[in-house]
Amino acid sequence: MKTANYDRVFGYSMASIHKLYVEKVERKGRSPKDVDRVICWLTGHDDQSLKAAMADGQNLGEFFAEAPGLNPARGLIKGVICGVRVEEIEDPTMQNIRYMDKLVDEVAKGKAMEKILRA
Repeated sequence: MKTANYDRVFGYSMASIHKLYVEKVERKGRSPKDVDRVICWLTGHDDQSLKAAMADGQNLGEFFAEAPGLNPARGLIKGVICGVRVEEIEDPTMQNIRYMDKLVDEVAKGKAMEKILRA
């Protein structure tokens, strides 16, 4: 079920969310490149297309709708984010947004990149 809250979240600027992710991981001693790496793994973007999407002002809804190729292994991402199990989220766009949140949380917690990328 899509709610007004979903519409609000889908409208957030990817560039502003990225900035928040970078601030979060830097506080924990991790690199902004780690954020980009997990986002690229999830969405199929490369560094150049990720930067272009943010420069174009894409919101989260557009960012995921226009992602070059969502990683089929994203279904291996499990756990709770914002009090909700990511694997139980029914809306595919919201689920992808929460997958991204979960990946960045794992970066911030210092988890090994091989484990984050489900290698």
